[in-house]
Amino acid sequence: MTAARRTGGLALLAATLLTTALALPPAAAAPAPAAPIPPVPVLDWQPCGEGLEGFLCTTAEVPRDHDRPRGATTTIALTLLPASGDPAERIGTLFTNPGGPGGSGVQFVQQGAQAIYPADVLARYDVLGFDPRAVAGSDPATCFRTAAEEAASPLLAQPYPITPREEVRHTLEGVALAARCQVTSPVRFATASTANVARDMDLLRQAVGDERLHYAGYSYGTFLGATYARLFPDRVGRFLLDGTVDPVAWTGTGTGDAAPSVPLGIRIRQGLGTDETFREFARLCAEAGPEACPLAALGDPAAVAYATFERLATQPVEVPLPDGTTLLVTQQIAVAATYQALYSPAGWLDLAGLLAALAAPSPDPAAVASAATGTRSVLGARLRGEEYPSPYGGALASLCVDTASNGRVDRYPRLIDEHEAQAPYFGRYRGWVGLPCEAWAVQDADAFTGSWQQTTTAPVLVVGTRFDPATPYRQTEPYRDLFPGGHLLTLEGWGHTTIGKSVCVDEHIATYFVTGVPPADGSACAPDTTPFATAPTARLAPRPDVPPGLPLW
Repeated sequence: MTAARRTGGLALLAATLLTTALALPPAAAAPAPAAPIPPVPVLDWQPCGEGLEGFLCTTAEVPRDHDRPRGATTTIALTLLPASGDPAERIGTLFTNPGGPGGSGVQFVQQGAQAIYPADVLARYDVLGFDPRAVAGSDPATCFRTAAEEAASPLLAQPYPITPREEVRHTLEGVALAARCQVTSPVRFATASTANVARDMDLLRQAVGDERLHYAGYSYGTFLGATYARLFPDRVGRFLLDGTVDPVAWTGTGTGDAAPSVPLGIRIRQGLGTDETFREFARLCAEAGPEACPLAALGDPAAVAYATFERLATQPVEVPLPDGTTLLVTQQIAVAATYQALYSPAGWLDLAGLLAALAAPSPDPAAVASAATGTRSVLGARLRGEEYPSPYGGALASLCVDTASNGRVDRYPRLIDEHEAQAPYFGRYRGWVGLPCEAWAVQDADAFTGSWQQTTTAPVLVVGTRFDPATPYRQTEPYRDLFPGGHLLTLEGWGHTTIGKSVCVDEHIATYFVTGVPPADGSACAPDTTPFATAPTARLAPRPDVPPGLPLW
């Protein structure tokens, strides 16, 4: 593991940069809640067009500032998959959020709803996806003038620093990004809190004519669900919350590792979750042996991967891209690709192939490119010639106005070194993700940051996966405990969220949405397959096992 060497200049640089960034004019303080009631949007559903037969599309105008409900508006993009069954048996509308933050709910429903939700659910519910305010088709918040300029951002090219010099440069780039965002889209960022998304969702609930909100939220979508339940406890219907985000840690309103003095990237515990999941990946690979897992042919899979990451820090591999250019696969790129590939256990064989190709004494660039192409990662997307979702803009819109920060980036290197000791490589990668938020001056006065103890008595279904890199299972029971009517369902498997991973889980979800009765608290399900023991033809089944449209940030 690379030992980061410290220099005394980072603290001085950080102080200077933050003084400059925080000198940006803050958003005007919002007035006291206004008396007028916001108008309920009128939804004019129309066919979405060629290639999206069966889906309806529309937009809705909602207050830009819910304290001024009759003032300026912002546009929300929506799509609907109408219920397929008897209209007399229709229950209502199922609202969805795929996570992120910054995930497109429109893409989620159009790309995956028909495969994700059981037939009984699709028969009884209209399934609705919407892009949250400031995201994708909903007046998106941007930090760059063009998509190409954004894709070329140094923070995307090298997502975390290793050496002291890189730490200084990374800090400068993170603070500069924060300033750029707040100059490019100040109004959109200043009203982009999750609380305002929840308020939008309640207006949309009224627009579709439902008395209560029926909702399926994944990953960050569980934070949106917790926020909605706190703001509108008497309007909570059937709630599925899968892949839980700890709202106390997210907002930095707790103590210990959930305190505001702890960097966001450490608070959300993704480094720890990834470490746990990666060790399971390595264990299953070793158990499967070289015949089923190519990484096992080189020795202990975890040790081989760590040695490979270490070598890539000084000896990156240059791989060809479809457009004729090349990409340096550095330690940072390899670690990020590993984290992203761990989301989907159906792709763990591809991940093992990539790590094995990189671990060769003299890695063959063509072999590395071929192995990486199959992974679910930004690296794999680039090698396939696909566009990949941006980690900025819409993601930062909610992230930086909802999360507390102390503006002390000079403390990052020491704290992240300590975190990496608990989660090799992945702790460093995830520890730096909240850096721009440390210099965030534009805030949303309407953001909700707790308390998070719920008052709704509705039976809520909370679901967690035992080995989830992005939303660690250790957060699931405490999240369930926030709800008086919470019921916990565990997938004794791997990957991010339970989507597409267990027929048993799907059956429990279908029963809950159709009857309103959740499974017994503490129920558990086995996964359909075990990584490295699944036939290749089964791995290529079209059923998605992570939320479509979810940014790989």
